[in-house]
This record gives sequence, structure tokens and C-alpha cells, in this order.
Amino acid sequence: MTRRWLVVGGTGMLGADLARALDGRDATLVGSRELDIRDAEAVRGAVAGYDVVVNAAAHTRVDDAETEEERALAINGTGAGNLARAVAEGAGRILQVSTDYVFPGDASEPYAEDAPLAPLGAYGRTKAAGERAVRAALPDRSWIVRTAWIYGAGGPNFASTMLRLAAERDTVSVVTDQVGQPTWTADLAERIVAMVEADAPPGAYHGTNSGRASWFEFARAVFEEAGLDPARVLPTDSASFPRPAPRPAFSVLGHAGWARAGLAPMRPWRDALRAAFAAGAVRHP
Repeated sequence: MTRRWLVVGGTGMLGADLARALDGRDATLVGSRELDIRDAEAVRGAVAGYDVVVNAAAHTRVDDAETEEERALAINGTGAGNLARAVAEGAGRILQVSTDYVFPGDASEPYAEDAPLAPLGAYGRTKAAGERAVRAALPDRSWIVRTAWIYGAGGPNFASTMLRLAAERDTVSVVTDQVGQPTWTADLAERIVAMVEADAPPGAYHGTNSGRASWFEFARAVFEEAGLDPARVLPTDSASFPRPAPRPAFSVLGHAGWARAGLAPMRPWRDALRAAFAAGAVRHP
């Protein structure tokens, strides 16, 4: 089956890898300059005729969202709803990219795909609003793909920041009390294309690499892959780095949903990081 794809947010870090994953397919990628998803009429015209709309557009500045929640909601919540309602006017489907921040981060076991949404801060609230808007408009023709701790060649990220700091400092202090799943955007992009082409059942999925790590462990792995001494990464805690927005302490997401789609969970995060270095996707910013 030939599908026409529209990727909104196509100029971001995930968008760059979606462009590669969709190479050879009928795909259009647009950024915010080409399409402002806050404009419902513009959205209606933009999505017409497409079979699959991937919404990778977002207000992702987590700390800024605490003082700009209205702006963040207009993009993450209202904008997602605009896209879903426009897609609902035709026969297409929508895939909404969401985040671990919709959960409170107080669990001790991985969050299931159907776990209650209970965000801690403004960014999570606005992304949860986007999930609800998409589900309300297209309950049977939508996928929610939550991801976390992403890095890739297409934008600034934690891994490239660690390499920059390694070049500037003798040591780097990184928190040990936040745990999640480092996720390479190339793996996520390939999984998004695979699940759509497999006609995965509608619903929520967790698009993160397998396993778990603290930011400290992730940083040490980045140093190791770069051929640097991991002992230069020093442990600290979140109290040493106060931020405007609260961070979930536990962002490990469960992957049971992939079985219903006949797809295996995404590969372990350490294997993905090694492959990302080999591909040149992690480098000094």
C-alpha cells in the first residue's frame, strides 16, 4: 500500500531522522515556518489528501513552559487537536509524538502504556492535553508514541552537550537520581515508520530504547564511546541543579504494547548509543 506522509515538525531532531527513514516514500516534511499548527484553517488545508500525519511539532523548552504555559499549550495541546480534527475530516490517521513528562515520575516499575496521566509541570500538562485532544478527535485512527531522553544528529541534546563539556572541563557532574531510557532518534524514526506500515492497532506506545540508566550512567557511556575516561563524570543529585520545571525522577516506560503490533521492543539503549557513535550521529555540537 502506497501512503502519503506528512511530517509536521519536520525540521527538528526527530524530523531529521524521519526524513531519512521515509526516504523513497511519498513524504512531505514541514517546519513551523511552513505550517503554524495553532492556525486551524491553515492546518485543514495542509493535511488534506495525506494518509498519515506525524505530529513531531512541540514546544519543548521545559523550563520556559513554566512561565509560558499558554504558549506551550497553544502548540502542544491546541495545535495537536487542530491536526487531529483536520485529519478526522478525511480518511487518514495521525501519529502524535508525546513524552514521559505526562507521568509523575514516582513509580518504581516501568510505566505501562495505559498508566494514568499525572504530569508534574507545565510542559507535561500541555503534552497530556495534546494526547487527550488527539484521542477525542480520532479514537480509532490515532497512535500516541511517547518518547524520552532523545538524542540525535538533528539537534542539540544531552549526548552532544557531554562531548562539548568534556572538551571544556576536566570533570563533569551529572545527577544519579533521575532514571530513564536514552533514545536515539534514528531508532525512534524507524520504529514510527515500521508501526504505521504494519498497521499497528490504534492506541499508546512507548518509543524508547530498552533498558534504563541514570543521567550519570548515560554520561559515562557517552564518554566511553568517545574514547574518554568515564571517571571524569562525577555523581551528584538533583538538589545541586535546581531548575524552574520539576523533572520526573523515574522515566522508565514499559514496552508491552509492541507485542500487540507484532513488533519487538526497541533495542537496548547502550547498543543504540554505540550505533549512533558509529554513524556519526553523536558529535561535538
